[in-house]
Amino acid sequence: MKYISEFRDPSLAQALAKAIQRESDPSNHYRLMEFCGGHTHAIYRYGLKDLLPDNVEFIHGPGCPVCVLPASRIDQAIKIQSKSDAILCTYADLMRVPATKGHSLLKAKAHGADIRMVYSPVDALRISQQEPDREVIFFALGFETTTPPTAVIIKAAEALGLKHFSVFCNHVLTPAALEAILNPPDQQINVDGFIGPSHVSTIIGSDVYKPFARQYQKPIVIAGFEPLDILQSILMLIKQLNKGSYTVENQYKRAVSSSGNTKAQMLTAEVFDVVDQFTWRGLGELPDSALRINNRYKYLDAEEKFPVEMTVVSEHKHCLCPSVIRGRNKPLDCKLFAKACTPENPLGACMVSSEGACAAYWSYGRFKDEAAFQPAPQEVKIYK
Repeated sequence: MKYISEFRDPSLAQALAKAIQRESDPSNHYRLMEFCGGHTHAIYRYGLKDLLPDNVEFIHGPGCPVCVLPASRIDQAIKIQSKSDAILCTYADLMRVPATKGHSLLKAKAHGADIRMVYSPVDALRISQQEPDREVIFFALGFETTTPPTAVIIKAAEALGLKHFSVFCNHVLTPAALEAILNPPDQQINVDGFIGPSHVSTIIGSDVYKPFARQYQKPIVIAGFEPLDILQSILMLIKQLNKGSYTVENQYKRAVSSSGNTKAQMLTAEVFDVVDQFTWRGLGELPDSALRINNRYKYLDAEEKFPVEMTVVSEHKHCLCPSVIRGRNKPLDCKLFAKACTPENPLGACMVSSEGACAAYWSYGRFKDEAAFQPAPQEVKIYK
């Protein structure tokens, strides 16, 4: 890739849109899930939805790490920080995500807790070196993309002898989320094909998706984040669906290989073990779906150093963020969207995160879609 503009060429986008129009069968309805929240934002930022025929529908998926983190884990982090009087470091996206009763890391900070925003795990490690008399905890979260950097700082903390540093681990695994979407408890699958995640796939590779495509007969195309990447991936999916083909294709070959980044995979395996059960917002408790720090580095595990009771809590009863994550609803179906729930006053994680579907609708669609400001319907539509 020489220039980003090469992947945003309007004439090429129009050509791809026309090709999609030609390939799409008017008698079919193509329901395509963009697994990654980054794709959702790109689709609405560049107006790609407006280039496509009406029978191509986007279903929003669970690929937003901040969105799938349950409120109870944020509650637990606040309790750990309070118990240890530590410096708690995490990414900015997480600071405003609502916890129990509208609490959040940002509000805890406003009440005096030492909670700091960092750009990377290395920043948290640096703070630990600068504050030798304070406990420093890094609130780690994310899919396979952000897991290797957390492993790096854990190994670095050991090498530096930083006994006052620890990690609150919330790393989750993409295959488990994909399995949950394709095998829901009610067996209602409303997805025909997947625009597969790109950053995650640079780590885990494209081959990992083959069993899902084969077992569930759903085509998967790994896509880059640029407009032409997404349009080409949609065309590839439609061609597969028209032929009745269910394979994994890699549109993002400039960054993703079949086997992924084996060095990053080995680093992750060296530091982490897979957790038997982990609770996700929207998807519930999933087996083998998250990571924890292994026994060798257990002394750097914040949950081991500062055990606190974890209370399972319910999300806001009117917030549809969990249903949006499962691909069952769209943000505009939520009676709170753009009314009680806004970026300034978020009631759900999907409105906060830079990868959240509600944030994408607000940022790139609120002024075009008048439905967002109409009186809320009496019943909530469920997409099945």
